[in-house]
Amino acid sequence: MKKIPYIIVFLLIARIIPIAAAQEDESYRLMFYNAENLFDPEDDSLKRDEEFTPEGARHWNKYKMYDKLNNIAKVVLAIGQWEPPAIVGLCEVENRNVLNKLVYQTALKKYKYGIIHEESPDNRGIDVALIYRKDLFKPFSYQYHQVKFEEKNSRPTRDILVAGGTFPSGDTLFYIVNHWPSRYGGMLVTRPKRAKAAETLLSIVDSLQSAFANPNILMTGDFNDGPDDESFKEILQTATTENKEARLINLAEAWKSTGKGTLKHKQGWNIFDQFIITKNLITEGNQLQIKNKEAHIFNADFLTEKDENFQGEKPYRTYVGFKYHGGFSDHYPVWLDVVAHKKTN
Repeated sequence: MKKIPYIIVFLLIARIIPIAAAQEDESYRLMFYNAENLFDPEDDSLKRDEEFTPEGARHWNKYKMYDKLNNIAKVVLAIGQWEPPAIVGLCEVENRNVLNKLVYQTALKKYKYGIIHEESPDNRGIDVALIYRKDLFKPFSYQYHQVKFEEKNSRPTRDILVAGGTFPSGDTLFYIVNHWPSRYGGMLVTRPKRAKAAETLLSIVDSLQSAFANPNILMTGDFNDGPDDESFKEILQTATTENKEARLINLAEAWKSTGKGTLKHKQGWNIFDQFIITKNLITEGNQLQIKNKEAHIFNADFLTEKDENFQGEKPYRTYVGFKYHGGFSDHYPVWLDVVAHKKTN
C-alpha cells in the first residue's frame, strides 16, 4: 500500500470532519385542529353526551363517527403533504376511544402516531389532546392544568395540556394545547372565564421559564378570543413578530390584514385558532425556529362550501343545525413549520 504523506492525511481529515459533524436543517410540521364534536356513539353516564348517541337529537352512530374520523385523517394528511405532521393538537374530542380509532383505524395508522390524552372536567366530556409521530417527537413529560374559576357553581372548562418532548435533532419543545371557555351566553358575560384561562396559561409559561433555561414554548388551540382581545393584549401581552421587546409573539396577528379567519360567525370571520410562541423561536441564533416567522390557516377547497345565507364561503361542517351534513368542522385547522438548524462542531 502506498504511503500517504502526513500533511495530505491531515488535510483530508480536516475536510472530512466538518462534513461529518454538520447536519442538514430539519423541518417539522405542527398543526392544531378543533375537530368539532368528535364523539363516539356510546352513552357515558358521567357526561352530557346524550346528544351524540343513536337515540339523541343528532342520531349519532358508528357510520357517522367513522366518516368523521376519516375526514379528520384526510385533513392531517393534506396539511402534511408528503410528510404528515409531527404533532397534531386537537380539541373537542370525547375520549381515548375516538383517538385510538383515529390513529389505528384510518389512513394515519401507517405513521404510528402516539396519543396524549386525559379526561377533562368539562360537562359535555370534550377534551384537548395531542397525537404525535413516534419517529419525530419523543415526549419526556406531559401535564394537564386545570383552569379554576373563583365563582361558585361555575361550569368547569377544559384543562390545558403541556407536553414536552424532543425532535430527532435533539431540540426540545413544549407544546401547549388550549380550548378556552366559549362565548355561549354572551361575549362580555363569559370574558372573565377566558381571562382566567389566560392567567393560567401565563402561569404555566412562567413556571417553564423558571425551571428551564430559554425553553422553546409553543401555545396553540381554540381560544374563543381573537388576537386583539384583552386576554391576549392585556394578560398575555402578546405582540407581532416586529416587536423586539415582547416576551410572547402571536403569529396569528399577521392574519388580521388578510381578511381570513378560522371560523365564521354570520358574515364575519373570527381568528380563534392561533399560535403563540416565546420570542426565542423567532430569534436569530436559536437552534429551533419558526420557519419564515409565520403560521398558516388551512382553508383548502375540500374544507369549504358556499355560504348561502351570508355570501362568500364558510367551513364545511359535520352538521348544519341538527341536520347531518357530512363535512369536517366549523373551524379551519392551522399549521406551521419549525426548523432545527444544522449543528456544526
